[in-house]
This record gives sequence, C-alpha cells and structure tokens, in this order.
Amino acid sequence: MAKPTQAQQRAILERLEKFSRYTDSSIGIPFTRFRIGMDGIIGLVPVVGDMAGLALSGYVLLEAQRAGASKDVKLRMLRNMGVDFVGGLLPVVGDAFDAIFKANTRNTRLLKSYLEEQLAVEPPPPPFPWLTLIWLSVLIAVITGGLTLIF
Repeated sequence: MAKPTQAQQRAILERLEKFSRYTDSSIGIPFTRFRIGMDGIIGLVPVVGDMAGLALSGYVLLEAQRAGASKDVKLRMLRNMGVDFVGGLLPVVGDAFDAIFKANTRNTRLLKSYLEEQLAVEPPPPPFPWLTLIWLSVLIAVITGGLTLIF
C-alpha cells in the first residue's frame, strides 16, 4: 500500500476530528462545561453498547492504518480502546468512565501528533551524484582533447 500524501493525511485527520467530536463530545450537559458524545449514550446499554462503542473506535484505528501510522501508534490506540471497553463494562461507574475517558479523541490526538512529527522530519539529502560527475568529467576531457587536436 502506497504512503498517503499530505493532503490525504490531512483529510483523514479532518474526518477523525469530526468523528471524535461526534462520538466523544457532541452533547453538552446543561449547566456544566462537561460534554459527552454518542459513545457515552450508546454505552448506557449494558455490554451491547460497549461492544458498539468498541466497533466505532475501530474506525479510528482503520483510518490510522490508512494514514500510515506506525505499529507503536496503533498499539497505543488499541490500548486506549481496550481501557475504554473494559472500563465501560463496570456497572454504574463504567458509564461515567466511558464518558470521561474519550478514547476516540485520545486516538485522534495520537495520530495527529504522529503525523505532525513525520512532517517535521526533513528527508535525508539525496546522495552525491558521483556517476554524473564522472561522466561529465569524461565528456569535458573528450571535448577538450578534441579541441586541442583541431587547433
């Protein structure tokens, strides 16, 4: 699979930021600054809701794969998904944990940091063109030799 372009990576990040906002912080709780998302609402349904939340989190991991994320980043994302899933399974406090942990937002930030780090690294300079230099030297020597024979 070819490495995605910067434009493709930016489009992936844009999609993930919208997705994370929707799943983790799209609904404001009245009279507070706290926000929850659809993942928190879905998580209220015991076990099935947590499974659905885990499946939704899989989308972020899939996009990370498309963006060319490293194995380390994807493993950290899987860890966040596992913590969110297991924490959400706990009776009563699990629903609050699920709303607070916000695995999709964490994973989107992980991918964004990784991609920004990749863009900041300058590629190594190209190797010196020794072969071109040798051929140019030979060409100049032949032309110079030919000119001395003519004059």
